[in-house]
Amino acid sequence: MRIEYDIKLGFKDVMIRPKRSTLKSRSEVSLEREFKFLHSPLEWTGIPIMAANMDTVGTFEMAKALSEKQLFTAIHKHYSITDWNVFSSNCPENIENYIAVSTGISQQDSEKLASIFKFNPYLKFICIDVANGYSEHFAEFVKKTRAQYPDKVIIAGNVVTGEMVEELLLSGADIVKVGIGPGSVCTTRVKTGVGYPQLSAIIECADAAHGLGGQIISDGGCTIPGDIAKAFGAGADFVMLGGMLAGHTESGGELIEKNGKPYRKFYGMSSSTAMEKHVGGVAEYRASEGKTVEVPYRGDVENTVQDILGGLRSTCTYVGAQRLKELTKRTTFIRVNEQENRVYNE
Repeated sequence: MRIEYDIKLGFKDVMIRPKRSTLKSRSEVSLEREFKFLHSPLEWTGIPIMAANMDTVGTFEMAKALSEKQLFTAIHKHYSITDWNVFSSNCPENIENYIAVSTGISQQDSEKLASIFKFNPYLKFICIDVANGYSEHFAEFVKKTRAQYPDKVIIAGNVVTGEMVEELLLSGADIVKVGIGPGSVCTTRVKTGVGYPQLSAIIECADAAHGLGGQIISDGGCTIPGDIAKAFGAGADFVMLGGMLAGHTESGGELIEKNGKPYRKFYGMSSSTAMEKHVGGVAEYRASEGKTVEVPYRGDVENTVQDILGGLRSTCTYVGAQRLKELTKRTTFIRVNEQENRVYNE
């Protein structure tokens, strides 16, 4: 046993210090990024905000809506091969640049992934997703997938430390997903005592990834647009959202009524709700590590996206970053004890 005494920080522990700026308006800020990848020869241009691969967020409908704004969706892994084929025959032009096929790491998952690509070879991104990215089997699956799909962009996660980011990149991942326990419907930290404050995880993992020429995704913990700005300021290349995109028309999730008002169900993918839906229940050797909540219905996702992008552009004007790429270099975090005046918050 050992203890690390360095303080690790989450989004609520800091604010971004403003700096002199020559920008006259938010409209001068470009949020587009261009990325080349460590292994894949593909290049990507877009706004690097992603919908999480949860079946109450990362839906085909969400992908269609977000791709129109150049935002990305990691499609959840529970769609069938037929679902993918139907989607492909009806999807908008260029959507392949803004979606990833998600997969687990079993033999069955590998076979399903191969079938999806057989019928839809135009797809470019793979998201290999497990709750615990520290297993040797996971790294081996990444190696195997890279050998099988040398031209695809591979996203792999989740981890929270630099040495594991490096191992996954060297195993064949292009982008590593960072976050254990920060999500709004994740209970891993409560059930296991394991986790890492998200801001520090981003800072440390981004440093490791960028040293090798890879990228990271900050996955989880963003509850407001300001958190997204902090994630980018800390060095994240992409930011993945779950709860912030839940509850919309495009989100999926059962629509229910309470006291005459509409709600959508939103749950973690390790919750008992998800496991009962997809694998017949919680296996006797494990515990549920997610919760199920009812999110007030929020209408079309377009309005939420506008709020997020507007907030991010505003952040850039406060620190003088004309392009999102410059935000990290122009970010100074200050430690704080409070974020906002909550006198009128219930």
